[in-house]
Amino acid sequence: MVENSRPWIARYAPGVPAEISTPDESLCDLLDTAVRRFPDHVALDFYGATTSYRELGEQVSRAAQALSDHGVAAGDRVALVMPNCPQHVVAFYAVLRLGAVVVEHNPLYTADELQHQLADSGATVAIAWDKVVATLQSIALTTSLRTIVAINLTAALPRSARWKLRLPIAKARTARAAMTAPTSGALHWDDLLKRTTPLSTDHPRPGPADLAALQYTGGTTGVPKGAMLTHRNLRSNAAQGRAWVPTLKDGEEVIYAVLPLFHAYGLTLCLTFSMSIGAVLVLFPRFDLDQVLEAMTRRPATFLPGVPPIYQALATAAVERGIDLTSIRVGLSGAMSLPVSTVEQWEKVTGGYLVEGYGMTETSPVTIGNPVGAQRRPGTVGVPFPSTDIRIVDPHDATHEVACDEPGELLVSGPQVFSGYWNRPDDTAAVLLDGGWIRTGDIVVMDDDGFVRIVDRMKELIITGGFNVYPSDVESALRRIPGVADAAAVGIPHESGGETVVAAVVAHPDTELDPEAVRTAVREHLTGYKVPRVVYVVDELPRTIIGKVLHRQVRADILARADKD
Repeated sequence: MVENSRPWIARYAPGVPAEISTPDESLCDLLDTAVRRFPDHVALDFYGATTSYRELGEQVSRAAQALSDHGVAAGDRVALVMPNCPQHVVAFYAVLRLGAVVVEHNPLYTADELQHQLADSGATVAIAWDKVVATLQSIALTTSLRTIVAINLTAALPRSARWKLRLPIAKARTARAAMTAPTSGALHWDDLLKRTTPLSTDHPRPGPADLAALQYTGGTTGVPKGAMLTHRNLRSNAAQGRAWVPTLKDGEEVIYAVLPLFHAYGLTLCLTFSMSIGAVLVLFPRFDLDQVLEAMTRRPATFLPGVPPIYQALATAAVERGIDLTSIRVGLSGAMSLPVSTVEQWEKVTGGYLVEGYGMTETSPVTIGNPVGAQRRPGTVGVPFPSTDIRIVDPHDATHEVACDEPGELLVSGPQVFSGYWNRPDDTAAVLLDGGWIRTGDIVVMDDDGFVRIVDRMKELIITGGFNVYPSDVESALRRIPGVADAAAVGIPHESGGETVVAAVVAHPDTELDPEAVRTAVREHLTGYKVPRVVYVVDELPRTIIGKVLHRQVRADILARADKD
């Protein structure tokens, strides 16, 4: 697309280039550069326990050698199943250093959910939170797993915190049980690193075109698929993010990892972007309002990637408790719609900018963002990133572009666009078009200035709390409940800007279903955020003439029923 057809360039914040020079390096090179430039700077902060960039580089080298000793080689898939912690960062780069492929997983997934993804990727090694090890062992025989390495989160805590956890009191026992669990039959991460030496500098390194990660996503519908992201994809997106905020200062920023690193958004904004600018990455295993506000008094953030509910909660609590958030110059919101009221509240409290962005796992993930400056337009997701082109087309004819201010399907092209789905050529062909364009499945409107507003989804993906929920996952789990003959899961709007998972179920003949009992039973098969918040028992589900459930009609019926209630 020629520049005069890219009206958004004129709307960029000062200092943002139209194009970036695509980095011809791997993510390992990115980390090595940070280690060389900022050896004594803090790289990681975990409840006050710090790791310098030099120490991080050394730990990655030792972990890579340990994994090599246990058979991990270039091209092998290694599953990471843990919350945010220093070991997660080390394991991520250690796997990549060997030319192997990282496969990220939510540690709160059930055995059913993990089994599908592990079997699909063919991962042979899993590095996992010790509380998940038993779950992995229960499904190992149905996957390619041959080695499980257990991570103890408490080992990364400050010495004083570890001492408190060992106190013989109920509070300490409860806190310890929430962070760690005994294991048997698994290797232990800390033991491996103690027993090994650093990886030889002569060990072959991955190249920019090599596969770096499989990130599981359903795209816009269906069973989760492994999106293949290369080193170049992820490195380019980090460079695009760096170019988007030229006011950031290398070696001086503090980024809070309140987003999970196993999510595409957290992977790029925290695992790669933060390293690319030599930032301090403050790690939180999960978003905890009190912990984040405590960290603001100890090591104030300057850049905060997040989702709307996080900004709302922090801004409200900071005012109530008299905590200063003015160090946070930039907040970048994604994964769900950002209410204008949240922008106004946040910017009033912090004095900084809160801008919305857009992306998808298949694009590493960010493609569009609001300018960080007066040019931003709350209520839109912004304009295309540097070196990124978009087209708005007829959803039924991707060769026909629609006019400005007309709704159409969003197509994206850029160095961050993935290379396809793992072992799924048909699914890949359905979304990747000639010239590297990807069909997003989202219906958008673009104005004359190039600002994009999301209108609707072509498919039925549900986004709740920033996470993707695939209706088929929820429906399959519901049908396993005794007495449930059929089910449909949909998302209904939530006042926070995201969606709430709800379901309609049909009972077997002569069976009575208790909606709350169904919700309780399905928890055995689904992660908490996928469990329907409300279950409605209906006589039948609306279907097309060929038998497909009409999810839009299900959603409309539920909304109408909720209004009556």
